[in-house]
Amino acid sequence: MKHIQQTVQSDPVAKWFFILDQLNTHKSASLVEWVAQVIGDKQDLGKKGKSGILKNMESRKAYLSNPTHQIRFVYTPKHCSWLNLIECWFSILSKRVLLRGNFTSKEDLEKKITAYVEYHNRRFAKKFNWRISKKKDIQKLVQKVKRMVLKVTP
Repeated sequence: MKHIQQTVQSDPVAKWFFILDQLNTHKSASLVEWVAQVIGDKQDLGKKGKSGILKNMESRKAYLSNPTHQIRFVYTPKHCSWLNLIECWFSILSKRVLLRGNFTSKEDLEKKITAYVEYHNRRFAKKFNWRISKKKDIQKLVQKVKRMVLKVTP
């Protein structure tokens, strides 16, 4: 939640879309309460496990996904484990480059990220073999991604 708060604080008046997996912490009562506070939603949110928006993860997810909110969460389908690999990669990049870095300009930042990506690819990268091989399965995946993108578009 700290990352989301910092991101929103960088431009408090912008409309934000966060794409997240189905992890239960991404639908927490504390996240709903924070979003409600930031967007100025004064309605009674209910009680966690008992009533209202806070009742359960599905009701919290529905609130957080509301397209009219300034801060909106879009959840990937449950079986998108390949996104976890991407999330891990960005975590590594953050820990090894961004958090330890001292950057004099955007160009310097870009140069250091590019250098790390090249180093990582030479030293650690391994070929990934997709298990999807049938044209029908690939088309099905493409359609799912298109539907996800269309849902995100305001």
